[in-house]
Amino acid sequence: MTSDALDPTSADATDAATAPRPVAVVVGPPGAGKTTVAAALADRLGVPFHDVDLAIEQQQGRSISDIFVDDGEPVFRELERDEVARALAEQRGVLALGGGAVMTPETQQALKGHVVVFLDVTIADASRRIGFDRSRPLLSVNPRASWTAMMNTRRPTYQQVATHRVDTAGRTPDEVVDAVLTALGLTATPDAPDAPNAPA
Repeated sequence: MTSDALDPTSADATDAATAPRPVAVVVGPPGAGKTTVAAALADRLGVPFHDVDLAIEQQQGRSISDIFVDDGEPVFRELERDEVARALAEQRGVLALGGGAVMTPETQQALKGHVVVFLDVTIADASRRIGFDRSRPLLSVNPRASWTAMMNTRRPTYQQVATHRVDTAGRTPDEVVDAVLTALGLTATPDAPDAPNAPA
């Protein structure tokens, strides 16, 4: 137990223990399949799914790409940081974070104590899954080189914040979800639908 751990008899400790808490937070680079896998995992567990990027787009009424172009990355990262903090505090299901969300120090701190699944992926699988389309603002120029450089920079942080790592190489979304369930020691609800067959 660390020195800043809550006294289990305190009111704050009781509140922390009963507060809404995500079942899992899914992180990883573009092309890892975060949204597809997190949504399927939520379906299998019979819990809500929350995608941080989608929530930001709905709040702002425009795409992530437009936010980057119109306002710049710092503004987007601030919106992202606030939405991650809100979701971690309020959501009980499975969260999918944008690829760069974990690079914000406040988010790294906020993820402590949560179940965080790092979906690891090679550039070959990432390229096949997303095609490095231009809707991803940080990959719009020389996407393969940009993805490699991005992954080299972010990997240590993904590994640092994660409580579990799941390799997605050569796996279908259904197989990745199975691997996540196994890693977390969870069992799908009996009446949960099968995971989708969409690309991860």
